[in-house]
Amino acid sequence: MKKALVTGSSGLVGSETVRFLCAKGFKVFGIDNDTRGYLFGKDASTSGVKVHLNNEFKNFFNINIDLRIYQVVKDTFSEYGPFDFIVHAAAQPSHEWSITHTLEDFELNAMATVNVLECYKNFSPKAILIYISSSKVYGDLVNTLPLEELETRFDLPQNHPFYEGVDENFGRLDGKLHSLFGASKACSDIMAGEYGRYFNLPIAIFRPVCVSGATHQGASAHGYLSYLVKCIALGEPYTINGYNGKQVRDNLHAFDLVTAFWEVFQDPSGSYGEAYNIGGGRLSNNSILEAIKEAENILGKRAKVGYSSIHRKGDHKWCIYSSSKFKKRYPNWKIAYDNKQLMKNICKVYENA
Repeated sequence: MKKALVTGSSGLVGSETVRFLCAKGFKVFGIDNDTRGYLFGKDASTSGVKVHLNNEFKNFFNINIDLRIYQVVKDTFSEYGPFDFIVHAAAQPSHEWSITHTLEDFELNAMATVNVLECYKNFSPKAILIYISSSKVYGDLVNTLPLEELETRFDLPQNHPFYEGVDENFGRLDGKLHSLFGASKACSDIMAGEYGRYFNLPIAIFRPVCVSGATHQGASAHGYLSYLVKCIALGEPYTINGYNGKQVRDNLHAFDLVTAFWEVFQDPSGSYGEAYNIGGGRLSNNSILEAIKEAENILGKRAKVGYSSIHRKGDHKWCIYSSSKFKKRYPNWKIAYDNKQLMKNICKVYENA
C-alpha cells in the first residue's frame, strides 16, 4: 500500500486531498493541530473535519505535531515514512493576521516549509511533493494592468493578451506590494523550487488565487467566498472593503486543485521545481458584487451588506491567473466545477439554515 503525507490535513485543501488519496487506496498520514481555529476562532476550527476523516477512513491516521519544530518533523518522517506522495497544504493564509503576528506568520509559512523540505530530502527523496503556494507571491502587479471599470466588476478588454489570465512570466518579486503573508509565502515558494532544482527532487509548486468549496471554514480574515455565503445564509452582516465591490477573484474548487496534484503524481516529469499558476480562469470567477447576487439567488435570501471605502492594502482589483502552462503539460486535467457549480456547492451547506 502506497503511503502519503498531507500537512494541514483537516483544512480545505488538505481534507480534500485526504479523501481523494484514501479513495485511491493510499495509507494517508495527516498532520494537523487545528491552527485555523487558533488563527480565526472557534467558528473557523477544523477539529470537526478531523473527527469526520478519522471516522470515515480506516486508512487515515492523524498526527498532531507542530511543523515549526524540526526535530518532531524529523521524527515523524523517520517513524511513518518513507512516503510515496507528500502534499504540503499547511499554512497561515491571512493577510491581516500576518500584519499583527509577523514573526509567527513567517514561522508557520516559511520555517515550517523548510522543515518539511529538509526532512523530505533526507528521509523520503523518492516521493513526489506538492507545495501549495499562492498567487500573492506576485504582489499587486495585476493592479498595473489596463483594467476597465464595468457595472459589476473590473476587467480587461477582451483583446488584451492576459484576458484569459496572467501567466507565470508576468509576475516578479521585486518592487511590488505583497503583504507580509505574500512575502512569507514567496520565501517558501522559492525554497521549494530551489530544493526541486538544486537537489533534483520531484517537487511541483502550485499558485492558486482563491480555493473554495463546501468544506471551507470561512472567516472574515480568510476564505471570502465561503464567509460571504455564510453571512447571507445566516442573516449576518457582510462588509465590502473598497473598490465598490467590483474586485474580481479567480475561484477554484478544492477538488479541482487536488486532481491537478494527481496529474503530477502520475507523471512527475513536470515537477523538479516547476511552478504553475492554477485556477478556474474564465470558467470560475466573480466579483464580490456578483458573488453576493449569485448567493442571494441560490439561497433565496437578501444579503445585509455594509460598505467601507477603504480597500485592504495590497488588495487586487482583478485577479485571474492562467492555467495554460499546466494544461499544456498535463492536457488531461479538466475543471469539474465552473462558477455556477462552485457557488451551488458552497451554498448547499446552508440549504436547511
